Amino acid sequence: MAKDAVAILGGKGMLGTDLADICEQQGFDVEVYDLPEFDITDSDQLKQAIEAAGTIVNCAAYTNVDGAESESELAYQVNAAAVGRLGAIAKEADAWLLHISTDFVFDGNLDRPYIETDMPNPVNEYGKGKLAGERLLVESGCAHCIMRVEWTYGSHGDNFVTKLIERAKTGNALKVVDDQTGSPTATVEAAKVICELLRRKPEGIFHFASAGYVSRYEMAKFMFDKLSMDVDLSPCKTGDYICAAARPLNSRFDCAKIEALLNEPIKPWQLPLERFLEQL
Repeated sequence: MAKDAVAILGGKGMLGTDLADICEQQGFDVEVYDLPEFDITDSDQLKQAIEAAGTIVNCAAYTNVDGAESESELAYQVNAAAVGRLGAIAKEADAWLLHISTDFVFDGNLDRPYIETDMPNPVNEYGKGKLAGERLLVESGCAHCIMRVEWTYGSHGDNFVTKLIERAKTGNALKVVDDQTGSPTATVEAAKVICELLRRKPEGIFHFASAGYVSRYEMAKFMFDKLSMDVDLSPCKTGDYICAAARPLNSRFDCAKIEALLNEPIKPWQLPLERFLEQL
């Protein structure tokens, strides 16, 4: 692999798969690393993956939000400790690193969209691990950019959209929370933005999500309407669900900072979601 190559860690996951495809379409020399052959917590494997690439994108993560409550040590090793080591190796190799983070670094209590400089305050173990990963990466001193994403969905993994459709197919009544607000974000759209960042190599933290905001319940209504599915759907509150992990109610991002770097405006959440539903 050449020094101008891009190493995608977690390249077979939901975002990583779309990213690898779009990077290749755009002419990047891409190498994909993922389980079971590649383990981000293994320092030697990490070194091998990074030494030959001038650019690294880290999509690898422990993403089971409820599972992280009981497996907090494993989640920390993947989402934090490994990211710190990755940063240290990237610095040594003089490589630029783009790391994917999450809206879950915030508690969701703000009454406006979050900007990059707002104080993080995670409410669950997953969020705590992801925030620790961000901080360890900064401490490593490598050239890097952190891109926080939210409410992602895509065709290569489990997500809110596909799970909801599966549940609707059972014919049972569905309750969906109407007090969690954010922006449904297609991994294809996130991948296109990452490709732009790979060319510019900015540094710092950036928020990316589709334009506009919606509740989980209104999103579900939109989906079933577009799919012409007759679903017994009703709203409920987050507090009505017993979950291992707490969820932030406000996941809205202000994306003005990243949008200033992009060649075109960020699409409203409805457009990519409609296209995704058509492809299903």
